[in-house]
Amino acid sequence: MKSLHSAHSASPALDDRIARLRRLAQAEPRLDGVLLYGSWTVGEADAHSDIEAYLYVQDEHVDTFDGTAFLEQLAPLALAYTNMYGVLAVVFDDLMRGEFHIAAAGPGIDEVPTWEGMVHLPYPGDAVLLDRTGRLTEAARHLSAFRPPEPIGTAQRLADELANWTLMLAHVLARGEVARSHALLHTVIAPQQLQLCRLLRGSTSHWLTPSRALEQDLPATDRARYTATTAAALEEDVRVAARTSWRWSRDLASEAAARWGIRLPRELHERIGELLDARH
Repeated sequence: MKSLHSAHSASPALDDRIARLRRLAQAEPRLDGVLLYGSWTVGEADAHSDIEAYLYVQDEHVDTFDGTAFLEQLAPLALAYTNMYGVLAVVFDDLMRGEFHIAAAGPGIDEVPTWEGMVHLPYPGDAVLLDRTGRLTEAARHLSAFRPPEPIGTAQRLADELANWTLMLAHVLARGEVARSHALLHTVIAPQQLQLCRLLRGSTSHWLTPSRALEQDLPATDRARYTATTAAALEEDVRVAARTSWRWSRDLASEAAARWGIRLPRELHERIGELLDARH
């Protein structure tokens, strides 16, 4: 199993908390395994990083396992609740965040290899904090090699998504819903633009959160194109940003078409641009 060159990250507090989690897990007989993911597991943790883990509970105990009570042993909690994704989210008293998936060990560990291409654990030996049966260690090995997205199908999907969502943006803007347009532009369209841009630049290590480390991962020209798509939630600013955003989307899609031969509905693209340019 691969291991980190050093047991220490740029966050001693996070290192200490992970070491304590390992000890607590080993002392909890209802746990069959604990698997870390996130920045610590890829060597990118710093003082602002959180702790993210799967707690694999023996199947017969999963319905009665009190995750909050277990985590209170790790450090005092300022907040604990089940978030919108069904994950136990906590805030420790030192303002470090945590996300903990409580899962039945049987089906949960079987699912781990299916994350290949979405989750990367370059050092699975460090990501596995507890493994009573050997199953979790074997499952985590499937995630040790980085698997970039398949380019042609991914580029086609992203180009189609950008056309569809930008058309929605154009309609919402025409209706005069500035705040909703602002949200669409920044929370739906921009992440997909960044993914397509990353795909084209061969910089997909932060695929699931494409804005992460943007300043280091992408060239200045791409960063400038992204910045030009941002706006204050003011009508004219959003209209200008929307038009600028669509020009960048079309340029990215055209670049992908030239490289990978994806299909582009060029007439539709023109009509979306005309709708964005129209004054209402």
